[in-house]
Amino acid sequence: MTTITQVKTYLNYINGEWVSSLGKKVDISINPANKNEIVGYIQSSSGEDVDRAVEAAKRAQKEWRRLSGAERGDYLYKIANSLERRLDEIAETMTMEMGKTFSEAKGETMRGVAILRYYAGEGMRKAGDVIPASDSQALMFTKRVPLGVIGVISPWNFPVAIPIWKMAPALIYGNTVVIKPAQETSVTAAKVIECMDEAGIPDGVVNMVTGAGSVVGAAMVNHTDVNGITFTGSNATGKQIGQAALARGAKYQLEMGGKNPVIIAADADLDLAVEGTISGGFRSTGQKCTATSRVFVHTEVYDLFKEKLLQKVKEIKIGNGMEDTSWMGPCASENQLNTVLSYIEKGKAEGARLIYGGERHTGNGCENGFYVQPTVFEDVTNGMVIAQEEIFGPVLALIKVDTIEEALAQANDIEFGLSASIYTKDIGAMMSFIIDIDAGLVRINAETAGVELQAPFGGMKQSSSHSREQGQAAIEFFTAIKTVFVKA
Repeated sequence: MTTITQVKTYLNYINGEWVSSLGKKVDISINPANKNEIVGYIQSSSGEDVDRAVEAAKRAQKEWRRLSGAERGDYLYKIANSLERRLDEIAETMTMEMGKTFSEAKGETMRGVAILRYYAGEGMRKAGDVIPASDSQALMFTKRVPLGVIGVISPWNFPVAIPIWKMAPALIYGNTVVIKPAQETSVTAAKVIECMDEAGIPDGVVNMVTGAGSVVGAAMVNHTDVNGITFTGSNATGKQIGQAALARGAKYQLEMGGKNPVIIAADADLDLAVEGTISGGFRSTGQKCTATSRVFVHTEVYDLFKEKLLQKVKEIKIGNGMEDTSWMGPCASENQLNTVLSYIEKGKAEGARLIYGGERHTGNGCENGFYVQPTVFEDVTNGMVIAQEEIFGPVLALIKVDTIEEALAQANDIEFGLSASIYTKDIGAMMSFIIDIDAGLVRINAETAGVELQAPFGGMKQSSSHSREQGQAAIEFFTAIKTVFVKA
């Protein structure tokens, strides 16, 4: 395992070169496990820096799109190999910068490797169809063509996997990229871009500009030469991006919030259900858009499920993600910690009963970190704020139900529709859940948090702009269809 011993200043990556922002300003990235530890310095960029990056991407796209899919795929394979060689280094950086445990960070980085290799293979798949022409002497077919320059705005909770699952399909289908990573995890993003540089990606094909979303993100979204925007983050920001992109006719893709339910039926395997609920709700400190948040439990098994759940929650070891014994790390930032704590106070004020946790965790060397205890509420009604709004932290709301139908009705009574799961042995209950739940990702006897790279991913209602990421579905966003008619 490598160890970071020197605080480094990380630059923007524009047209194949590492360059300072034009304003020569930097921001600090700190370790959420120890606010006194600086992970690195990152560029605080301006709209002019975005202009430089977009210009480079536009210029490079003309040649990049002319390469065959196999040739573009070769670059993705090389990037994957570089990322794999630097697995421990990048995972350690992610843990130090975002807070998730080292084992989770390694798993995410290897997922990035797998995504790159998956899309490298996509370069050899068909990119169109032959359509019968009414003229017997003509050939008519479609071909998929790139949009052009893609702006990628990625979040801090998956600083390797999400940028890669956006950039890899964009690149394999012939687009060039300008990425603005989250400020909180820009050092991790820089190391991913280093892997692309090491792989010899042509100048301008991938560009990175770091800085505030209100400055860099806004400049990217409003830039006339950015043909498509793919964003993962909050609903408020996503709606602003969608409106700005729509106003100038750019294509946009938004993956936003979730308030994901799990239903525990009377016939559920309770040990399996408890394991999935804890993993879905508390892994990555609950900082996943697919994290379990609302737990609908049948009254017949409620008490036993709660007893088993609390027993396991009490075993969770909170601590620095680089420590082998830590199961749950800190919140990613002080702002996120304060957000979680404020929602816990709202839950108590509304009359929900706090049965575990609910406070900042400061013991065992965690005094300087942004730690919060895993938290469980009961006596929650579906109209409460903690049952309706995304908390993005380790907070579970237990809600009693008498029937599966009641659980489904309450689970759907919300603006979000990202993921949902049910634990049951009843085939009929499974089928009702699959048909009736308003969610883009439906899982049976498995936690709500779990996305397979080869499968389409996206939400219903306010969780998404209704496009899908990952798998072969990604081609729908990153390309346009060109219809060709050839007369002999």
